[in-house]
Amino acid sequence: MIAKIRAYKSPDDIETSLRYIDGHRKVLEAYGVKQVTSANHDWLYDEDTYVIIVESENGDKIYGGGRIQLRSEQMNLPMEGAIFKKDQRIVEYMQGLGNHRIAEFCGLFNSKEVAGFGIGSIFLGRIGVAITAQIAVDNLLALCSPPTLRQCLRLGFEIITDLGNNGVFYYPKEGLVATAIIIKDLGGLPLAKEEEKERIFSLRDEPVQHAFDNGPKGDISIYYNLDIKI
Repeated sequence: MIAKIRAYKSPDDIETSLRYIDGHRKVLEAYGVKQVTSANHDWLYDEDTYVIIVESENGDKIYGGGRIQLRSEQMNLPMEGAIFKKDQRIVEYMQGLGNHRIAEFCGLFNSKEVAGFGIGSIFLGRIGVAITAQIAVDNLLALCSPPTLRQCLRLGFEIITDLGNNGVFYYPKEGLVATAIIIKDLGGLPLAKEEEKERIFSLRDEPVQHAFDNGPKGDISIYYNLDIKI
């Protein structure tokens, strides 16, 4: 399999951002989810939102994507609204992070066509952590599903046990759960597995590269273009 993965500031490519929105919507609907906080479109023209898109070699198909969305005076993180409905301690928790530049890794999905290649968990996860260096993020938060939790912990995330039931919530609907997680040291990634650290640091050092990798379902050739115009 061959894929192209690129990252950009959302307002710089509205057309692709709209394609990303459509792809995310279709995946959510396949799971019977009609609306989640990370699926609204307030971020579309936001200068502090960065989109990661996975495309076919010719760019005709979108295989998956995700967003890094910075917290600002104008926009809270999507997970703040989602958690507040379940646990109002999220307000105090966010205040406790102080004046750090805080972002959420949200809106991750992959199409059924590439299910099993690791795009939605392994590759997008590494990239999301890697590009935070370009946008000077201090703390990266996320809500992750049970199938992706193990990989997130390998990337250096830790569970926010102060919220929910040891970090776990019913989300995005009853019967589905998500875990609140955070990376507090994005520079050093002290909790990340060494193999993941090497991959992430490689993407930081060479944001434009071509690499062959081995996903759960088979070999994959990836053309990375993660050089964001800040």
